[in-house]
Amino acid sequence: MFIFEKAEFRSCHASTIVEHEPGRLLAAWFGGDAEGAKNVQIWLAAFDGKAWSTPTVVGSEGGQPTWNPVLFKSAKGTLRLWYKAGPKPDTWTGYDRTSADGGRTWTPPRMLPTPMYGPVRAKPIQLPDGAILAGTSVESYRNWTPYVDRSDDDGQTWTRSNPFPLPRAFGQIQPTLVPTADGKGVVALMRSRTLKVCRSVSTDGGRTFPPCEEIELANPSAGIDAVRTRAGQLVLIYNPTAVARTPISLAVSADDGRTWRKVRDLETEPGEYSYPAMIENAAGQLEIVYTWRRTHIKHVRVEAAALR
Repeated sequence: MFIFEKAEFRSCHASTIVEHEPGRLLAAWFGGDAEGAKNVQIWLAAFDGKAWSTPTVVGSEGGQPTWNPVLFKSAKGTLRLWYKAGPKPDTWTGYDRTSADGGRTWTPPRMLPTPMYGPVRAKPIQLPDGAILAGTSVESYRNWTPYVDRSDDDGQTWTRSNPFPLPRAFGQIQPTLVPTADGKGVVALMRSRTLKVCRSVSTDGGRTFPPCEEIELANPSAGIDAVRTRAGQLVLIYNPTAVARTPISLAVSADDGRTWRKVRDLETEPGEYSYPAMIENAAGQLEIVYTWRRTHIKHVRVEAAALR
C-alpha cells in the first residue's frame, strides 16, 4: 500500500511511523525536488485503520532543506516529531514539535540546542525506568561518530553518551536501539563505512557504549531499523548486500543481534528500497514504511509471529 499519491513533490525519502492510538498510524518523511534541495519539507500522513490521508507539510525551514523526521509516542502519552534542517548533516539544526490531538495540530517548532537534534533517523526506545534513549550520530567529512542521547523528562532535555570508540577504519551512523533479551542492556545496531552492520551493547542504561564490532550482515551503508517485540523476538529490517539498496529484507536474531537469519524479502526488483522504519503495533504486528524508488513511501504490515 502506498501512503501517498497526490503530494506536491518529485522525490521522497527517510520515513518514520508511529501508532498514536490502537490501529491508527502517522507516517512522516522528507520530500521535494531531490534530497538536499531547498524546497524539501517534512510531510505527514495519517492512517485511520482503512486508508491513508493526503500528505500535508508539518516541517519547513525557509529556503533550507529538511531531513530525517522521527515520530515517537512516549509512555506518558506525548506524541513528538523531530526533524533537522540545514544544507547538509554537519550543519544541521534540530527541531521538535508535539501534538495533543493525534497529529491533527502541532505546537510551533522548538529549536534544539546545539549539538542536540533528537534521534538522527531511527525511533527512540523507552526503558522501564522511563528514560527515553535516542540513537544519534555526527557526520563530518572524515568522521562518522555515533552517540545515544538520554532524556529523563519525557523528551524535554537530553544528556549525551560517550562517543562510541571508533577503530580507525570504521565510522558508523544512525543507531537503531533495542533492549537486550534480559532487559538489562541496550543493543545499538548501525550502518557503517565498512559495508557491514555494526553492533555495540551498553550495560549501564545507554550512558556509555564500548567500541563497535562488525557482525555478519552485509549492508550498502544504508539505514536499518530493529524491534524487540513484546513476545521477545528481535527483528531487523535492512538491505542485505554491500552493493545496492535492493533487496530490502527482514531477519531475526536469537542472541541479541550477534547473529541473524534472513526470513523474508519485502522487495527484490531493481530500484532503491531503503531507509526503513519499523514498529510493533498494539495487535502484535509489525508496521513498516520505507523508501520506494525515491518516488513513494510504501507501508507494509507483517505478522511478527509468522517470522519465528
